[in-house]
Amino acid sequence: MNGSAEKSVVDITYFSDILCVWAYISQIRVDELKSKVGDKININYRFITIFGCTENRIGKGWKDRGGYTGFGIHVIGSCQPYPHVEVNPEIWKKDPPASSAPCHLFLKALQNMENNGDISRDPLADNDNKTPFEAFCWRIRCAFFRENQNISKLSTLFEVAESMKLPINLIEEQINNGKAFASLCADNEMRETNRLDGSPTYLLNEGRQKLYGNVGYRIIEANIDELLQRPEDMASWC
Repeated sequence: MNGSAEKSVVDITYFSDILCVWAYISQIRVDELKSKVGDKININYRFITIFGCTENRIGKGWKDRGGYTGFGIHVIGSCQPYPHVEVNPEIWKKDPPASSAPCHLFLKALQNMENNGDISRDPLADNDNKTPFEAFCWRIRCAFFRENQNISKLSTLFEVAESMKLPINLIEEQINNGKAFASLCADNEMRETNRLDGSPTYLLNEGRQKLYGNVGYRIIEANIDELLQRPEDMASWC
């Protein structure tokens, strides 16, 4: 029967903000998905700029709870139940990032380059099976959460890119010609169209299934497995 065929690949659109602690914590789940069912999923990375203006979100939003220092204590506390992540004790206290937007812009430049064939889509052997784009994304997350670097500075982002031997001239070209900006705006439009609440969010089944926040691995896996196993013309039970 034609309607009983299983799906061969499940598309996952994964939205996150580089400065979001829950996305930092959740990276291990994305890695596990790639390890277990990597040949059956296609992850499309998108960026949702929750920390577009940290002065508004933290400086003013957390004014009565200690401002940046109070938020840093909150981030450290949020990570304590998760031994797989490291957090710098000075996080958000000294030279905090003004915005996650520069990181996202830089990442969209790299993503465009990957789509154009300017950088490889193949996993790097020494980076936990991550592609150069994925490895850079994780590297700058670690630069912030572990090393307390100000990753809103383009100088920091270019320094990391140079250390990874990524083509700086092509990154600059993507930023200068506006294409990286256009891709970042497309992510924002997709966020609004799908009415996404925040970071991280997994979007599956053409937007019909949304998994938002600190969602456990088995829940994510169950949703993917249901989509893989169900007949094409039947609704998912998840």
